Amino acid sequence: MDQSNRYARLDLDEKALIAGGRHVLCAYTMKPKGDGDYLATAAHFAAESSTGTNVEVHTTDDFTKGVDALVYEIDPENEVMKIAYPVELFDRNIIDGRAMLASFLTLTIGNNQGMGDVAHAKMRDFYVPPAYLRLFDGPVMNIADMWRVLGRSVTDGGMVVGTIIKPKLGLRPQPFADACYEFWLGGDFIKNDEPQGNQVFAPLKETIRLVADAMKRAQDKTGEAKLFSANITADDHYEMLARGEYILETFGENADHVAFLVDGYVAGPAAITTARRAFPHQFLHYHRAGHGAVTSPESQRGYTAFVLSKMARLQGASGIHTGTMGFGKMEGDPSDKIMAFMLTDDVAEGPFYRQDWLGMKPTTPIISGGMNALRLPGFFDNLGHSNVIQTSGGGAFGHVDGGTAGAISLRQAHDAWKSGVGLVDYAKEHKELARAFESFPQDADKLYPGWREALGAVAAE
Repeated sequence: MDQSNRYARLDLDEKALIAGGRHVLCAYTMKPKGDGDYLATAAHFAAESSTGTNVEVHTTDDFTKGVDALVYEIDPENEVMKIAYPVELFDRNIIDGRAMLASFLTLTIGNNQGMGDVAHAKMRDFYVPPAYLRLFDGPVMNIADMWRVLGRSVTDGGMVVGTIIKPKLGLRPQPFADACYEFWLGGDFIKNDEPQGNQVFAPLKETIRLVADAMKRAQDKTGEAKLFSANITADDHYEMLARGEYILETFGENADHVAFLVDGYVAGPAAITTARRAFPHQFLHYHRAGHGAVTSPESQRGYTAFVLSKMARLQGASGIHTGTMGFGKMEGDPSDKIMAFMLTDDVAEGPFYRQDWLGMKPTTPIISGGMNALRLPGFFDNLGHSNVIQTSGGGAFGHVDGGTAGAISLRQAHDAWKSGVGLVDYAKEHKELARAFESFPQDADKLYPGWREALGAVAAE
């Protein structure tokens, strides 16, 4: 049935809705199935997302109608619809009155994804008013806290040089810890890859004990602080707590050098909130493995990577993977930098809405996926700064001279960019960077034609 008389108000003004501060606004691309009427389908979507059913029911009263989600703008030609959700619709904790992301997703991306009259629908952006924004946790820690541990400026500390131990699975505890030590001699930060946990061939307790020892030895050797992001993802709240508590106890005096990685897409908002609230003094590393199932441009349902990142800041992620914006192996485009700005800026423009975060602490972009020293300058040029965590797996351990040299080459590429010196010229005086050209010749040939002649024996040594 056509519910547009109740669930559509195209006379509503977006600026007035924002000024009123009582609605969460969501922008979707939506296509009706077959020859369905666009407004009627949009209204049905809003009804299913809030107070409606497929038939009139006698239990509906005037108050219920007052919290209807309302379609307030449509653009059928471009398949765009916008819906206003009264903040009263969203579930709140009984223990502290706080907001929960699970409720936001249940309404905005819930049963509406399976409606028979919708060919596809995908959330592209959303706006959170101050009355609802203040109910979310937001981050406690971010890159500034890492810079503090590393002894850098807490306002412009630059790239945190990181890696993912490769192979992602298959190493026993001692080889894993040895790889950590090797990288730490040249780099700052190591993260567990998302599948790493408590495999039978690499028990977590043994692995963590050896990694904590490797950190101590690397710090003694270099005189520099080192950082580790440990995966505590689990189905069970108590398992996550047990992992986190064991890790902190084992790292001991270096506990503030430890981040906790949580697979936020596959384990969900409950896992992120568990880590955020149980361990508020640890950097909360949001890994988004699996998100491409809904965020990929090929997927026409769900929500975008931009929406995922924005939700991560609301939940309190200290950092979240944002892809490589077209400079690595992951899907993406240079225009994806708006995702990074939405994470880091206090006021930022999205595809449809301008969001004022009202002082909520920023979330740090974590850049990974096929990056190496040669690709970093172009990435930084595109983003406009280098205040990110960058994790190169193959880009470090694929270096012809090993993980330590790979880490140093990443640091040197960052230093070259900060100094405004071309990478080839900088490599003439920095062997590890020069050898990165030899390590990744396809990238070198594509990005820096003529490098062989310019570097000559320096790269070949």
